[in-house]
Amino acid sequence: KYSKKYRTKGEPNLSRYLVNFKRGDYVDIVADPSIQKGLPYSFYHGRTGIVFNVNRNALGVEMTKIVGNRQLRKRIHVRIEHVRKSR
Repeated sequence: KYSKKYRTKGEPNLSRYLVNFKRGDYVDIVADPSIQKGLPYSFYHGRTGIVFNVNRNALGVEMTKIVGNRQLRKRIHVRIEHVRKSR
């Protein structure tokens, strides 16, 4: 389901863990298959949300999901390895 590109396999670099996140930041959820812990469900891969909670090694991210004819506000907790700041 997820795969990394050629010559990018293996653990993420240290800089991935040293990024500071604050509440209200826009983040992209990009699942990293080399780390299964705290991996978000596949629907959320590639989605953008807003940080609502910051923990030691995870973030709470809030986004909308379209279900039928309505928009639901979904809140999920994702480890920092699977999140990057939105540009």
